[in-house]
Amino acid sequence: MTTTANNRHTEAREPRLIEWATGVVSAILVVAMIGWVGYEAWMDEDMPPEFSIAITTRTQVEGGYRVEFDIANKATVTAAAVTVRGEILDGGNMVEDADVTFDYVPAESKSSGAILFSQDPGAREVRIRAVGYTDP
Repeated sequence: MTTTANNRHTEAREPRLIEWATGVVSAILVVAMIGWVGYEAWMDEDMPPEFSIAITTRTQVEGGYRVEFDIANKATVTAAAVTVRGEILDGGNMVEDADVTFDYVPAESKSSGAILFSQDPGAREVRIRAVGYTDP
């Protein structure tokens, strides 16, 4: 920007190289992002939910025992109303069971939760598995 003798501001009539370069780079980035999102939406197969569950901790709490776990959805589709059942087994016989329901488990993501038992799982086998879900 230059100042004339009358103190009026005048702009350069031709855009500068840096302005052109910024515009071109920005346009390329926007087109690339739109292309990438479109490609992902078009090419991703909708795989039904596939869960894996890992027990993280077992803790005694007032009035019972808490078994915390992580549930991972490896698929490309979110699952809603995911019911997870926990069972305490002693020699193959079920001693106690309890359920918990997750509002949703996002696609390619992980959620955490806990099941509360009244009996001490101790050294007994604890089995936790997803038993059902709905499509959102």
